[in-house]
Amino acid sequence: MPLHVTDYTWTQTDSAVHITVPLKGAKPGQVDIVSTDEYLKVNFPPFLFEAFLFEPVDDDRSTAKVGNGVAVFSLPKKTSRLWDNLVLSTNDKAKKKEIREKALEKHQQKLSSQSKQKAEKQQAEKKYALKTMMKLEKEGRDRIQQMKDAEREKTTTELAAWQLRQKQEAEAENQPRGIRPPPQGGRAGSREEGRTPVKRGQIKQAQPPPPRPGGNIQISFTPRVFPTALRESRLPEEEEWLRKQAEARRSVISAAEELQDLREEERNPDWLKDKGECFGTGDFQGAVNAYSLALRLNPQLPALFSNRAACHLKLRNLHKAIQDASKALELLTPAVPANAAARARAAVRRGSAFCELQLYAEGLLDYEAALRIDPQNEALRADAQRIRAIIQGSAANQDAERGGS
Repeated sequence: MPLHVTDYTWTQTDSAVHITVPLKGAKPGQVDIVSTDEYLKVNFPPFLFEAFLFEPVDDDRSTAKVGNGVAVFSLPKKTSRLWDNLVLSTNDKAKKKEIREKALEKHQQKLSSQSKQKAEKQQAEKKYALKTMMKLEKEGRDRIQQMKDAEREKTTTELAAWQLRQKQEAEAENQPRGIRPPPQGGRAGSREEGRTPVKRGQIKQAQPPPPRPGGNIQISFTPRVFPTALRESRLPEEEEWLRKQAEARRSVISAAEELQDLREEERNPDWLKDKGECFGTGDFQGAVNAYSLALRLNPQLPALFSNRAACHLKLRNLHKAIQDASKALELLTPAVPANAAARARAAVRRGSAFCELQLYAEGLLDYEAALRIDPQNEALRADAQRIRAIIQGSAANQDAERGGS
């Protein structure tokens, strides 16, 4: 049987009623609230607050705030006047049961309506996103087709001009010097008076240009010098990291059918990574699209995963941010000075996503890993200290709850 809360307080004005209910140490997530025009229930087992209101209130404009150990309700009145009591003074159980059942039914309808509206909103957002994506893809295809048509027309024009020049040059070479074509209507075999016969050898053949002289090109390579001292050198790890980066950039997937219409630079993952400048303008979804296309071309570049994780953080896609940051950290191996900054960024992004999910212990591990890479970063140190304080505060609250129980 629940324990009824009796130590609540309430105040009123002509237009509203304000009720404060103590939560007896219950967390906000454990509080269940049912509110209608005539009924208010606050349930946090084993305690229960139930009020059959003296007069109807405007439930649509009512507000509830839960925190700091209390639940505060602001209930606008439908009729502007002072009440004699907060609740009905009747002991009619049948009437109270009827009000309670009507309130619960109305609350269920309200929850169902909110759920339906939320589903419709999500569906509309999905449709809008799909429509926008299709529009962008169509614009991209149209632009590519226009470029193809313009290039085809230019090539056709240049080919026709070249063929015309070749024909004119051929006719000029085949035309003997000093001989004019016979007049119209004359006989081709007759000799006209004054025509000079052409002797053999008078027509010169065009000679091809002489071949270019050969030569040698000297190539010299600058040796790569690592920044660490010889006794601290991690030459094998550095060489492995450089080899993995070179292989990643050589392994561009260019045979996908849906990517055949892209220009040459658009098939370059590094070019697409730079197109992630949408992030700086606030177009986080556009940046995600650019990084996703780059990853389809080359799924081995850690910077693409790390940058897409930052975009997912902004879009509140926290689980996707954790996945991308984890993949970036996996590809950023072995750990060498050349990729230290990238490892620190990926660790901070994953730690931020963990903290947003209230997984503070996991987030603190990532922040401490970033601090080990960059121990002079005071902002990182301050963030880690705040997370540590949150964890310690949560532990202290749990100990107090166990001691109170």
